[in-house]
Amino acid sequence: MARTVLPEESAKEISELIDVLISLFFESLPRRDQRNWARVYLNGLVRTSGKKTIRNIAGTGASSVEQSLQQFISKSPWDWTPVRRSLAQYLERTAQRPLAWVVRPMVIEKAGDRSVGVGRQFVPQLGRTANCQQASGIWLASSESSFPVEWTLTLPAPWTSELLRRRRAGIPDTARSLTPAQDAVHAVQRMAATWQLQRRPVVMEVAGGDVASCVESFTLQDIPFVFKVDGSLPVSFGGAGRQRPGPYTAPARELIDSLRSQRRVVEWTRHGRAEGAVTLLTSAAILATPSEDRPVPLPPTPLLLMGAWTEAALLPTEFWITNIGDRPLAQLFLLAKLIDRVSLDFTETCEPVGIRDFEGRSFRGWHHHATLASVAHASMLLSARGRTPAGYPGPARGPLGPARAAVGAAGAAGAAPTATATAPATATRTGGAPPVLPPRPFIPGQSARRAYIR
Repeated sequence: MARTVLPEESAKEISELIDVLISLFFESLPRRDQRNWARVYLNGLVRTSGKKTIRNIAGTGASSVEQSLQQFISKSPWDWTPVRRSLAQYLERTAQRPLAWVVRPMVIEKAGDRSVGVGRQFVPQLGRTANCQQASGIWLASSESSFPVEWTLTLPAPWTSELLRRRRAGIPDTARSLTPAQDAVHAVQRMAATWQLQRRPVVMEVAGGDVASCVESFTLQDIPFVFKVDGSLPVSFGGAGRQRPGPYTAPARELIDSLRSQRRVVEWTRHGRAEGAVTLLTSAAILATPSEDRPVPLPPTPLLLMGAWTEAALLPTEFWITNIGDRPLAQLFLLAKLIDRVSLDFTETCEPVGIRDFEGRSFRGWHHHATLASVAHASMLLSARGRTPAGYPGPARGPLGPARAAVGAAGAAGAAPTATATAPATATRTGGAPPVLPPRPFIPGQSARRAYIR
């Protein structure tokens, strides 16, 4: 994608903001020279045109700068977790109230086989096998903007089983080969347990094979979630009473489509767009059966299966399962659509500051780069929205880009996004905030069908 160069005035404002963010987020770095190189790297991420490699950030002929940045990013043993945690705590306090933690996968295609975590693997997001790295970002998301605060890098089996490869990349002894969804779940659990953040619903897309384990992992830690699933996810369902024998097994798509007579109309505003959209929603009460290999069996988990029809669609097109049972469908739908908010900010801000551009080969270097790219992303959005950190010497009001002007204006007016869920005789405005943990236990309505995820 094209990389634009910031106007000099905006670049100066962002550079001043970076100075403040260095003092806020990098206190854990023990040496002043480390904080100085963090400042150089951050300014390079937001000001350098083209690919954000260490060589391009250092500039032509600056070999000593390049060597120092290479040392700081790829070899210096500073811990990235305190920086990410400080960033998340700061954003929760000052930027805006996050509505959810959104997990967004990131695929980085590579030509060679030396980059840490690279391998030929099937990628659902691409629909094909690719030679790539697979990572996930965990974003604090609201309707106005979103910020990545934590990252995982998925390691295919050769990177954890081959001792020589593991040592060359500096992969920790504790690292294991998991699916991207499992890596993301473990990261969310660590955040919930140790980052001292107010827990928010977790929104993520989960493939069928990972659904049961993801549900169980979050249930055990009382983390609310909204999982986007495929319509082919098999569920078993059957009504109560003698007249409704069961259970029966069918794809989620068929169960939702059988409830089309109970649909409600939701009018809402798409992220990053001014025009409205219309979606039809319905839901079914379901139960997730626990894993069969657990030493101590768990009771089934009450959940809700939600399905949506977009404009002019004859069959339902999107499906989610959630353990949040005390909010209207329209609010749950808006939570689910925060994935679109994150995708927009990823494309407009996170990619331009170089989140995919790291060319080093070490596990530590990849995480250092991802951490600094997250801070650069935050500096861009905070500056564009005029957010002034405590102690910041002056207003940071860089011009909004063309794609952000409408979003910023709408957010300032409190106008986006909103949704109205309309039943045949009622209408409910859903501008309020979605629930935070712990959610109330889900209690199915009398007319709802009960189903079981296999």
